[in-house]
Amino acid sequence: MQLAIQLIFAQVGIDQIIDNGAATSQSIAEGWDKQWLDLLQNNTSNNLYGALTNLGIFFAVGTLLFFMIQFLKDLISYEYTRPISALIWPFIVVVLLSNSGNGSILSNLTLGVRNVLNTVNQQVVVSADADKIYQQALNMSVAEEVAGSLLRPCQSLTGEQQSQCFVKAAEKVNVLWQKYREIYGNKNWINRLQTKVDNIRYGTGIVSETSFNSLLGSTVQTGIKNFLVSLQYAFQNLIEATMLLIAVLGPIAVGGSLLPVAGKPIFAWLTGFLSIGIAKISFNIIAVLTAAVIVNGPGQNANVDPDLMWFIIFLGILAPILSLLVAAAGGFAVFSAISSTASLVKERI
Repeated sequence: MQLAIQLIFAQVGIDQIIDNGAATSQSIAEGWDKQWLDLLQNNTSNNLYGALTNLGIFFAVGTLLFFMIQFLKDLISYEYTRPISALIWPFIVVVLLSNSGNGSILSNLTLGVRNVLNTVNQQVVVSADADKIYQQALNMSVAEEVAGSLLRPCQSLTGEQQSQCFVKAAEKVNVLWQKYREIYGNKNWINRLQTKVDNIRYGTGIVSETSFNSLLGSTVQTGIKNFLVSLQYAFQNLIEATMLLIAVLGPIAVGGSLLPVAGKPIFAWLTGFLSIGIAKISFNIIAVLTAAVIVNGPGQNANVDPDLMWFIIFLGILAPILSLLVAAAGGFAVFSAISSTASLVKERI
């Protein structure tokens, strides 16, 4: 992990390491945009979505037999009231699965819902991250490891070689502090970190492993933090991948909706899609609110040297779990609301 940090610096430079918390979520979503368009809108007659649409049509034709049996049974038992209201489902299925080659109505509606969810998510993140709170908290947590990765190779040297190594490393770290100040201003946590680095750079004698770790953390802690930060970004990409997977399975859910059952598959599909959107929004809200605790607390006190490992653990493990639990509860509420509304409409038609 230490080598990985150095390679990142060598390849992209310090400027690109400082990222914006609001832009991170948006950039991940934008990275998936082309895949969404390729699957759901471009040449849908011959791609994966087109094949699944044909499968959905096959399911619709197969379940139409069960629908007609139930329809005739209702026609005999309830005269015309209930059967007429049930005729809306074949109409909905035919309309949604009509594929013109440039996307069906279902695929265009799916893209529209995804765009609405992404817009709401971005508005929430931007409004809550107006002072770059998330960015500050994340940089507070990893800045020591970044500085340590530059200074640690000097620890094994002695004499003039070590002094020269510290000078070169300090020049790179000073660029980092300068960029931090350009973005956030002269914050206390930046001054505290710069003081830590200066204590090592201008210290006398050989810097022991214990002293070095007490100032800038151990290599084990660095590796764990890098892993957990990567885990956070992996979760956000997993959210996007799951949304896309649910989206392409939409035609199958629509095709199975002619089954004469109370809970239509299309309702379950829509609930799953909205639930993933809720998880996405919840994760970003949780991350920003937790970051505010750090920035407005220990980040304002130059004399406090907090261990922010808990924040990285929270982002990498606990926040994804919590957001999924919130999404599950929200999804259950959405499914209940949709089912109740559908039953009410059916009774009144």
